[in-house]
Amino acid sequence: MTSDSTDRRIKDRYPASCLRVQVHERGIFSRGKPPASATCLDLNRYGMAVLYPRPVEPGTRLLMDFEGKYINESSVCAQVVECRPFQTGYRVSVQFSYCLNKKGYSRAVDNALSRIEGLYNRFAN
Repeated sequence: MTSDSTDRRIKDRYPASCLRVQVHERGIFSRGKPPASATCLDLNRYGMAVLYPRPVEPGTRLLMDFEGKYINESSVCAQVVECRPFQTGYRVSVQFSYCLNKKGYSRAVDNALSRIEGLYNRFAN
C-alpha cells in the first residue's frame, strides 16, 4: 500500500479480506445491539479498516474477534476513528486501544497483532 503526506498512519496497512471479524460495540447506546460480522479491508498492528453493515460514531469503543488461517484472537479493544459510506455499507477505521496509551499497553495483544500483521505482510509482498 502506498502512502502520501496526508496519510496519518505511521505504518502501511496490508490487505486482509480473508480475515473474519466479529465486532461488539461497547457503550451506553450500543446495549442491545447484536455483534455484527465485518469484512476486513486492511490492517496493521495499530489499526484496521473494516466494511461494516451499519454506521458507527467516531470514538465508539469496540471489542473485536479475529478468525482466519492460523489466527484466532478474541476481545481485542479498539476505538472508531472514522466512519463513512463505502460500497454496500460503511468503511470503519479503528485504532487498537493497546497502543493509545502506556497504561493500556498489553504485550500479549501487541504480540498477537504483530503476528497477524506479519502473516498478511507476507502475502502482500
